[in-house]
Amino acid sequence: MLKASAARPLARLTNTYRVTYLRAICTRRSSFPAEGSTHLPDVTHDDLPIVSQDVGQVAIGWSTREWSRFHNIWLRDHCRCSKCFHSITKQRLFNTFDIPRDIAPIKVEAKANGLEVTWPSKELHVSVYPWSWLQRNSYDPPLKRPPEFTDKILWGSKIQQAPPTVVYEEIMADNDRGLYKWLLNIHEFGFSFVTGIPVTPEATEELAQRIGFIRETQYGKFWDFTSDLAKGDTAYTTLALGAHTDNTYFTDPCGLQLFHLLSHTDGSGGATLLVDGFYVASIMKELHPEAYMLLSSVPVPAHAAGEATCLYSPSPAAGYPVLGHDPVTGELTQVRWNNDDRSVMRHLAPDLVEKWYDAIRLWNGCLTSADSEHWVQLQPGTAVVVDNHRVLHGRSAFDGKRRMCGAYIGVDEYKSKLAVLREKFAPDAVVQAASAIPDTQVDGRSIWNPAL
Repeated sequence: MLKASAARPLARLTNTYRVTYLRAICTRRSSFPAEGSTHLPDVTHDDLPIVSQDVGQVAIGWSTREWSRFHNIWLRDHCRCSKCFHSITKQRLFNTFDIPRDIAPIKVEAKANGLEVTWPSKELHVSVYPWSWLQRNSYDPPLKRPPEFTDKILWGSKIQQAPPTVVYEEIMADNDRGLYKWLLNIHEFGFSFVTGIPVTPEATEELAQRIGFIRETQYGKFWDFTSDLAKGDTAYTTLALGAHTDNTYFTDPCGLQLFHLLSHTDGSGGATLLVDGFYVASIMKELHPEAYMLLSSVPVPAHAAGEATCLYSPSPAAGYPVLGHDPVTGELTQVRWNNDDRSVMRHLAPDLVEKWYDAIRLWNGCLTSADSEHWVQLQPGTAVVVDNHRVLHGRSAFDGKRRMCGAYIGVDEYKSKLAVLREKFAPDAVVQAASAIPDTQVDGRSIWNPAL
């Protein structure tokens, strides 16, 4: 990746650097750390791994240089036979706490379908573990894993040249291919436009419900609103809104947010702003690593207090950092930022006060750089859905009467629908490799699905 001085502000970067930098960080990236071995080739019937028993462990030699070790108790706990795992409900049946601490296999064998382990019991118990599943779940050492989905594509202002877009009729089709395309766009880019929508709240609500049930909040379930301050939030005014994510005052902010402009009469303005928070975070990490670390560690309290009947703040009350990361992989997973909803920063250590304000000043500078902002004037019939854990949104001030509708959808509902469609249109390599093992596919889902 290109390097730049940490003291060099984004605004002074040359156009050449910006284009090259965008190109560099928009390449496909592994969703798992690069440490560990290279991706292993598939196991073939005439070249099975070498297996052996050690004290408390089973060792598997994938090649002369690549090995994995699995503890006996771990293997016994993960048996997926019909006595230990319910093939329909996909739930564990075997009592983990019945496993002796010093359990050891009677025999381990390399078979075409996978590692076969015979365990001591009143009736000998045989477990089979697919080779691909063991490779995917190796922990000693962790092996480099293929991305569970296609990787995220970071973007800046140049996304306006070819923004991700799907046609409404494709999404609503019974074959689900358009729906999968839409959700894949959201996963990769953090947002997607939908064109050709009937200009009615009913059609927009049906579109949202193609993903999952709508999340109800203090603003209602499905919104259909104008700038009349019917709710105590600046979204219900004509004021400009800077780039922000919604629900920073919730413990679990909504996953997706869908907007559809139904009409705008007797006025102008109200352009929609989109900013890729992951793109901006990557710039911060590269140019301002100390500030990035503060944004990733200092919790920020927030509140929603505009409604007399509601007073929201997250749990814990100190809030969450602006940048959230996967505790295992270190991957950036969430951006939470709304300076307007930020509460009192009473928990800052004295020596961090000025450093933290410097950090959010740099963050704001990157967010508001022309390189980061994608402005678009929405028209009736075109909706946009954003990943609220990644893409910040805002708008310019406007006048006249503007009618907007939309909805929130939970992050778990969105990811569940995407995972189900991926099973249908892009089956996982582990599932495909394990398909030869009897009784693994029940009710359309493999017991070796990596999500289980």
